[in-house]
Amino acid sequence: MKFLDLKEDLCVSQVALGCWRIGDTTIEDTEKLVEEAIKEGINFIDLADIYANGKSEQYLGEVLKKHPDWRKKMFIQTKCGIRNNNNKYYDFSKEHIINSVEESLKRLNTNYIDVLLLHRPDTLMDPKEVADAFDTLYQSGKVKYFGVSNMIPMQMELLQKLQLS
Repeated sequence: MKFLDLKEDLCVSQVALGCWRIGDTTIEDTEKLVEEAIKEGINFIDLADIYANGKSEQYLGEVLKKHPDWRKKMFIQTKCGIRNNNNKYYDFSKEHIINSVEESLKRLNTNYIDVLLLHRPDTLMDPKEVADAFDTLYQSGKVKYFGVSNMIPMQMELLQKLQLS
């Protein structure tokens, strides 16, 4: 397996295990899938709080309860910001981001997330509120790194202006 050195303490496999659909299978199938990924050297696990309405994170969390030593071999990335209440909408409020992480941590059976991504761009987001949420989560040790998914450079620059303290 080839790896990418993203930072001094951040080395991830070039291949990620995408977990969008694992919540549509079984915990046993998830366990087999994760075990095979680890055997192949894949350490990058990609999730989102809305995948299978949280079941994808929950299933991985059940696997981690059974195999707690696997957590040290994983780089877990999850996403937040899309609410799914019969009609999807975006919510990048500080309250929602922090609550989303708290719920993801419970489902994943872990005390930290390696990377949290904003799932989709929201033109109505308050970048200061997002930065405050990120800062709170970083300072508490609940999230190590932050990023974005599907954003254009201008949107990313806006968020970078309010970097973590």
